[in-house]
Amino acid sequence: MQVGDRVRVATSVIIFTHPEHRNSPYDIQGSEGEVEHVITDWKGRTVSPNFPYRVKFTPRFKAHFAAEELEVL
Repeated sequence: MQVGDRVRVATSVIIFTHPEHRNSPYDIQGSEGEVEHVITDWKGRTVSPNFPYRVKFTPRFKAHFAAEELEVL
């Protein structure tokens, strides 16, 4: 996956930070968004984060995912 790819959440992912469902569990499986950033370095050093893909769903809602949680459309 690269920046700009359209993706869909392929597995069940429960979040508590969705702007419309604040502080209650919300499953975003099936939601579609765009890969906004792939985290590979931090302050010039190479890193291997657990959730390297930042996906933008709406202007107010972004979330981080692992590769196995997403599918490219």
